[in-house]
Amino acid sequence: MITTNKIHKTALIDETAKIGENVEIGAYAVIGADVVIENGCKIGDSANIQYAHIGKNTRISPFASIGGEPQDLGYKNEKTGVIIGQNCWIREFATINRASGEGTNTIIGNNCMIMAYAHVAHNCVLGDNVIMANAATIGGHCHVGNGAFLGGMSVFHQNVRIGDMAIISGASAARLDIIPYCKAEGMPCLPIGLNAIGLRRKGVDKESRDAIHKAIRILRNEKYNTTQALELIEEEFKGNKYIDNLVEFVRTSKRGCTLRDKEAYHGTLDDDEFKESDD
Repeated sequence: MITTNKIHKTALIDETAKIGENVEIGAYAVIGADVVIENGCKIGDSANIQYAHIGKNTRISPFASIGGEPQDLGYKNEKTGVIIGQNCWIREFATINRASGEGTNTIIGNNCMIMAYAHVAHNCVLGDNVIMANAATIGGHCHVGNGAFLGGMSVFHQNVRIGDMAIISGASAARLDIIPYCKAEGMPCLPIGLNAIGLRRKGVDKESRDAIHKAIRILRNEKYNTTQALELIEEEFKGNKYIDNLVEFVRTSKRGCTLRDKEAYHGTLDDDEFKESDD
């Protein structure tokens, strides 16, 4: 069988691994047990991959570690794994641990970039088009929505959810859920406005962007508790899929969502800085 793979002679590949076509594997890379590498992938020098399924055209940079044991004291060597989608880029020294709990997986969607030294803990689920900047860290069982951006050195407690298209400033820290579509920053990480540029780039129309911005202001308004705010939002913005997603996210939160802090962020959403222009 003719193969177009380029595999360095020093690479160590387990006999159970399945390697597709047009795959490059660099010097001293380790491809361990139960690994599947689909067509077009590039594995850098000294990368270590175990118990993982790597989607087409994904790049794993040198010294990245994929599928290592979870940092979970409850893990008892049960069979788990990592699933990484297509067209991802996992940069140098990034770590993505396999899941804890028989038959479970840590999951990375399509078109994601996990930058250098970032860490994805066991049982995390990342949607498509997620970016984790350098040294961003998410604890076990975190869920990151489609199109979210996690700034450098930001950290997230286990079980935290980060909503679709949220953008988190670097060096932020969150113990509660981050609502979709917002800009958020700080310790604790609070929504301070609309991710207008990100939404525009992803094709969200102006009417929907305005509706989301108003909905976030209602959620942040101290006149309403969360239940009242959600009811008001649903009444005012019926039939908008982005609003429906925002409401469902808040309503189904188990940890709760960080929405306001009287001392640091009172009234900030009314400032001109956070009002979107038509440019």
